[in-house]
Amino acid sequence: MSTLEQAPKGAEPRIPGHVESARPRAAVGSASGSGLLERMFKLSAHNTTVRTEVIAGLTTFLTMAYIIFVNPSILGDAGMPKGAVYVATCLIAALGTLIMGLYANYPIAMAPGMGLNAYFAYVVVGQMGFTWQAALGAVFVSGCLFLLVTLFKLRELIIRGIPHSIRVAITVGIGLFLAIIALKSAGIVAPSKATYVTLGDLHTPEVVLATLGFFLIVVLDRLKVPGAILIGIVAVTVLSFFFAGNVFHGVFAPPPSIAPTFLQLDIKAA
Repeated sequence: MSTLEQAPKGAEPRIPGHVESARPRAAVGSASGSGLLERMFKLSAHNTTVRTEVIAGLTTFLTMAYIIFVNPSILGDAGMPKGAVYVATCLIAALGTLIMGLYANYPIAMAPGMGLNAYFAYVVVGQMGFTWQAALGAVFVSGCLFLLVTLFKLRELIIRGIPHSIRVAITVGIGLFLAIIALKSAGIVAPSKATYVTLGDLHTPEVVLATLGFFLIVVLDRLKVPGAILIGIVAVTVLSFFFAGNVFHGVFAPPPSIAPTFLQLDIKAA
């Protein structure tokens, strides 16, 4: 359940269906590098500097950091321990990004995808009735199949065989799917026997804070503020302590154990 995005580097194409965030490689000032960093990353050849890469990496982190809060929340609805998912999300995002940087030397940051995890939690587990362990087994099997497809160079052929309009529609569909989940979680919409979906109680603190957070993120993103999503999440979280009855449990704590989810996949049930 990973997602990735390439930095905007000239006219390089984005990989459809799996985009989240990445670091740009635009040059700032003179393109120079020396020593170990120059040998490892070929900064001069890519027309960039150490300063540019540091700023780009920080910007990418701020852009992607919301995932470490959202992913545990979504998978927690499938019954998975949120603490373990939180740690696993951080570890796998760091590992995937390090491999892309140190091994592939490619400006791509990786993290769990925000579409497949929702399908995992609300369709496979919630609607189909599978356990999250069995669903993890299915994810493992699909990952192995994708690896084989990539090794045999079939993946590019499959992507090219999908019409552009369908690729765009898939992206829009995933966005709408996530949007309805977010609206329901915030209480903005509610189930209805007559129309399936109706307006919720718009006077609750949760709805007001969700609306304020949404517009804050939109404004910050329009102003091209790095980390707009993360800033919106933090701002709404702080306000929730005053207006929504949220309880403060401290700032620092040892990370939860990943044992409750580590290797808990059930391949046979998948």
